[in-house]
Amino acid sequence: MFFRKIANFWNAVVNIGIHPGLSFIETRRTKLLNTVAIPGVVLTLYFCVLNLIQHRPALAVVNIIHTFGDLLILYLNKKQRYLQARAVVIVFSLLLYGISGFFFRNGVEFYLILILVLIYLIYDNKWLLAFLSVLIISVIAFVYYAPVFWYMEPLVPSGRILANLVIALGVVVIALLYFKSVHAEYQQETEDQRKALDILNRDKVKLFSIIAHDIRSPLATLEGLLLMFSNDHYSEKDMKSAAVELHLKVSQLGETLNNLLRWTAGQMKGLHTVPAVLPLASLVNDALSPFEPNVRQKEIQLDMSIADDVQVYADVNQLMIVLRNLISNAVKFSHQGGKITIHTSIEDKNICLHVNDHGVGMDRERQATLFSFGYKPSYGTAGERGSGIGLVLCAEFIRQNNGEITVESEPGKGTTFRLTLPGSREGAPAETEEDW
Repeated sequence: MFFRKIANFWNAVVNIGIHPGLSFIETRRTKLLNTVAIPGVVLTLYFCVLNLIQHRPALAVVNIIHTFGDLLILYLNKKQRYLQARAVVIVFSLLLYGISGFFFRNGVEFYLILILVLIYLIYDNKWLLAFLSVLIISVIAFVYYAPVFWYMEPLVPSGRILANLVIALGVVVIALLYFKSVHAEYQQETEDQRKALDILNRDKVKLFSIIAHDIRSPLATLEGLLLMFSNDHYSEKDMKSAAVELHLKVSQLGETLNNLLRWTAGQMKGLHTVPAVLPLASLVNDALSPFEPNVRQKEIQLDMSIADDVQVYADVNQLMIVLRNLISNAVKFSHQGGKITIHTSIEDKNICLHVNDHGVGMDRERQATLFSFGYKPSYGTAGERGSGIGLVLCAEFIRQNNGEITVESEPGKGTTFRLTLPGSREGAPAETEEDW
């Protein structure tokens, strides 16, 4: 517990001045500056006390000024004045390390090596880097080689000089290791973005194939039938017979378009999840109503067992889309005279909805690609065909609602979709039909 508190405190201090709008590299540069400033406060305070004990009041004053300089860096970062904070690092370091090293010969000029490394990690301008490099190297050379005609007594022991050298080089190593890890993290993030773009490009290819086949095909059929009817190639009686098939294709087209538009809006961050407490039974009933003609046509036995008091915490519009897709699939792949079972179970604080059909089922290979664009849609038992977008959309919406969707299936024995969602939250009002 103690070490956890220390870690949390360190993390909070290192992240001073970090906000979501800050770029990746600027975030890491600010954190690096904080990481160097924090030990600086501790070390300068320690040496201040040590110098007072050893009767070096002038050197103690330099130490306390340096302490305030490090605190000023943290303050400026907190106020998001990052350029001023970096300027303070350079100015205070050059003045204090130069003066202290020249008059007290305590080896603090070695810390200027750390400052030289830092400026190369936090600045990009080559002319500024060249100027600061020459300046810092000149100060180090002046402190080390300039003749001194008088000293501030008493001089620090040689062990202190060695300690300053070791600390300075140690912090240089830590800073370089830190920035190396930042670089590796940045490379990993770039690689993840590249993979995400590859997936997006594959999805776009799939999307275009869906548009080419599942949208163009029904429209072409509709256009052809209307053209033949207008040219008197079809009698009114034949046209009525064709209207049944035409209605089925147009219904499938509408479903495909709805899923396509919602998926596209989600990819463009146009959909927002607004969860609320919802009565599950009434939502399932509403989702079932558009499929009643299909259920009657296939003579499917429907067994729904959901208590009226079962409530879930989810976005009502997104959940309705998921329920319609799952019910649509259950109806589509059920045999004539089949059975669909919808029931719930409770798992910890979650509600599990099971949608089971006794239809055609599927093998493990198809299950593995079911919630991705690698899934190839198949035809239902009455020739219905999906777009392949519906289940991708379901998986995305369930994820946004902190839920989970899984599937169990066997060829010839049917399929069960298991939908897990958070249960109702205490004190949250349930939505009514008027709310949506």
